[in-house]
Amino acid sequence: MAAQYHHRNLRAELVRVAFDLIAENGVAGFSVAEAARRAKVSAAAPYRHFPDRAALLAAVATTAARQLRELAEEAAAAETDDGAALAAVSAAHTKFLMETRIGMHVFFAAELANAQYVELHEARRELIDASLLRCLAIAPDPAIALELMEQLHTQAYGYGDFYLNGVYQWLGYPTEQVVAKSRRAARIVIEAYRAGTPAISPAEW
Repeated sequence: MAAQYHHRNLRAELVRVAFDLIAENGVAGFSVAEAARRAKVSAAAPYRHFPDRAALLAAVATTAARQLRELAEEAAAAETDDGAALAAVSAAHTKFLMETRIGMHVFFAAELANAQYVELHEARRELIDASLLRCLAIAPDPAIALELMEQLHTQAYGYGDFYLNGVYQWLGYPTEQVVAKSRRAARIVIEAYRAGTPAISPAEW
């Protein structure tokens, strides 16, 4: 017998179960049908709230972007130095990716570029702006600060990807060690930029 549409807040429940599905299987392993099954509703019920898979994914990505910003700000607030705070933010990105499999590759996924996903676009802009402001505290030149932010994000997600792809797990690194490595690598880069010695100048890009 098919599950019936009886749920006090099905939209929120679908976002929650879809979030869990992505954490387990990645974006490729997520479907509206499986989200409906886990929410214990009929396969048609989700479409009362989300017209298609991309719309549900956009809602999940919006929730994730807001959660990540909150976690990053909490991590930074525990530090008293701008450099340490920025490194903590970078480490928070690594940890979040390992735990949820959601990161910039989801926030900026081609299928979510549609202008109709206003909440997602606002949430990811707020997330990026918060990081960029912290980078400006280290490197006041906007072009240099942008380069710093890009490098930190690349490193942060590189550490997370190495873990998710099994490289660090094969080496026996627990999640805490990977996060610590990400933080240390970020701090090295941050201090180089703070000293005014990034690897290249914007003129060489």
